Amino acid sequence: MAKIAFACACHPDDIEFYMAGTLWRLREAGYELHYMNVANGSCGTAVHDRDTIVRMRREEAQQAARLLGATWHPPLTDDMVVLYEPKTLRRLAAIMREVAPEILLVQSPSDYMEDHQNTVRLAVSAAFCRGMVPFPTDPPREPVDQPVTVYHAPPHGNRDPLRRLVRSGLYVDITDVLDRKRDMLACHKSQKEWLDHSQGMDSYLHAMETIHRETGALCGAFAYAEGWRRRNALGFCAPEADPLYAALREHAVIDAAYERELG
Repeated sequence: MAKIAFACACHPDDIEFYMAGTLWRLREAGYELHYMNVANGSCGTAVHDRDTIVRMRREEAQQAARLLGATWHPPLTDDMVVLYEPKTLRRLAAIMREVAPEILLVQSPSDYMEDHQNTVRLAVSAAFCRGMVPFPTDPPREPVDQPVTVYHAPPHGNRDPLRRLVRSGLYVDITDVLDRKRDMLACHKSQKEWLDHSQGMDSYLHAMETIHRETGALCGAFAYAEGWRRRNALGFCAPEADPLYAALREHAVIDAAYERELG
């Protein structure tokens, strides 16, 4: 059976910001990669009309997925209307059954904007009901029994909505794949140009590097790192399942203090 990892985030560029280094590591470990943004980026501009920016951001995301060698899945809805509701859940559940990942990478369940949080709720629920025979998907897809382990990235800037520092349980060294992560993020030219104009040249790329330098400092082991928190296994996988660490143990460390706090 193929080893499959699915990165499901909210907006075009969110995968690049939070997950791309880990995805490169998983590719090196032999995983088949899948890439999806639930929202289409329709509000990510101060210049273009909706249809223009949606087209631009779709092409940028597809280019980034090609660099990674990942299968790209189209978005489901506009920005700011990512809602936890049946229509979107049934569509995402159909994709979850098609992909049948062993590893599901999602954003933080608590983050600075509702779009991110609702995307996490949708993705986690879609994974939870992957094997539920009575649950209808759109389009119809047969249930799957593939165990899946869900990992949450930290909130943006490693701070929750109330500004508290968030530590991770697993840190992945992305130091020597940082350039590839940066190349993927640079595919999102519409966002880079927008932020260059408003915040200074290359602020978009510098912000990403700053965040992951801090994450590396939090674990004390790597110059640059991405952090992950493993979700409760109930309904998803065996309690001891940790395929991300198993695949990347040569490039990862577990925060023992964090794990002890969990009991």
